[in-house]
Amino acid sequence: MTRRRPSLVAAACVAGLLVLVAGCDKDKGVEPPAELVDLKPTLAVQKLWDTGVGGGGEKLRLALGLALDRGVLYTASRDGEVIALDPATGRAKWTQDTKADLAAGPGVGASIVAVGTSDGKVIALDVASGKVLWKVSVSSEVLAAPLVTGDRVIVRSVDGRVHALDALTGKSQWTGEEPVPKLSLRGTASPVLAKDNIVAGFDSGKVVAFTLASGDIVWQAQVTTPGGRSELARLADVDSAVQVDGNDGFATGYQGRVVMLALDSGQVWWSRDLSSYRAPALDDTQLYVATSDGSVVALRRRDGAVVWQQDGLKRRGLSAPAVVGNAVIVGDFDGYLHWLDRDSGKFIARERPGGERISMAPVTDGDRAFVIDDGGRVVAYRSGAPAGR
Repeated sequence: MTRRRPSLVAAACVAGLLVLVAGCDKDKGVEPPAELVDLKPTLAVQKLWDTGVGGGGEKLRLALGLALDRGVLYTASRDGEVIALDPATGRAKWTQDTKADLAAGPGVGASIVAVGTSDGKVIALDVASGKVLWKVSVSSEVLAAPLVTGDRVIVRSVDGRVHALDALTGKSQWTGEEPVPKLSLRGTASPVLAKDNIVAGFDSGKVVAFTLASGDIVWQAQVTTPGGRSELARLADVDSAVQVDGNDGFATGYQGRVVMLALDSGQVWWSRDLSSYRAPALDDTQLYVATSDGSVVALRRRDGAVVWQQDGLKRRGLSAPAVVGNAVIVGDFDGYLHWLDRDSGKFIARERPGGERISMAPVTDGDRAFVIDDGGRVVAYRSGAPAGR
C-alpha cells in the first residue's frame, strides 16, 4: 500500500513534524516559537552522565527512543547499532551492529529487544548479549517501537497494519488492519498490552483493540472524527501510544480530543477537545498533555477537567511529557529540557543536554530522567530537593 506524505506546504501545517511552524491560518503570519524567559531554578537538577550513540536521523523524524527494563537502559541509532547501557553510569553492557537503517525502537520484554527499520524489517536481539536472533520483513516501514509481550512481538507498520510475530522465530501469527487516509502525519502509535488485548491507535482517528491470541477485533473507539473540506483539515491521526492504567486507557488525537477509555469495551468515559500527536503522561490523579501547538496541560484523571495550562512553550515542538518525582519533564525543538511543577505548571528547572532537538519522551525511574536527542546523545539527570537547599 502506498502512503502519501504531506507536501512541504502541508507539512508546515502538520504541527512541526517535518518543519517547525506555529500554525496554518492563511489570514495570519506564522508566529515564531515562544522565547524562553530567564529562570531561577527552584528544583535542583544534577547531570549524572552523558554518552553518544550516534546516527540520530533527525530530519526523518524517526522513532528511536529509550527503553528501561529490569535495570538496563536500551537505545538504538539510525546507523544500525543497538546498545544496552548501565543506567547508573552510562557505560555500554553490549553493542550490536545490525547493519540496518533503524527507524523505531527499541521495544523490550522477557528475553528480546526488538527494533524496526525504514525498509520494513523487524530485528530481534537477545536481551542479555545483543546477539541477533532473527530478522523478518513486514508490509512497510516501521515507525513505532515494537511491543514485546509473552511469546509475541507486536509491530505496527505505517500502512495501517498490526503484525503479531512469534517471539522465538519471527513467524507471522496474525495481521490486523485499519485503512489509511490519503494524507496523514509521519508517525504511528506503538501498540500496547491491555490484559489479553493489543490496543493501537490509527491514522483514521480510531483506537482499536485486537485479541492477543488471534487478532480478532474486540472493539473500536473513535478518538478523533475527521472533518473539514481539505485533506489537511481532515487529519485525525492517533499517533501516540494509548496510556494504560488498570482498566483505564488514555488516548490523544491530532486536531481532536483527549479521551479516557474503558479498556474492556472501548467506551469513552470523558473527552476533552485538545489536539496532540504525543502520548500523555500519568500520575495517580492527573494526566499531562503536550498539545500540538506547544502548551502543556494538566487534566484531572477522573473527569478531564483542566487543572492548569502552561503556554510558555508555544510552538517549540514539544516531546511527549514524562513524570519524574514532583515534576513533569518535556523536551523541545531547540534541545532544552523543562521541568514543570506538577501542582501548578510553573517552570522549576531547565537544562540543555546538547544542541539537537528532543523528539522522544524522556524515560524516568524514580528521581532519574533519561533523554535522547535527535543527534543520538543520551543524558541522565537526577532531580531532588529545592534548589539552594
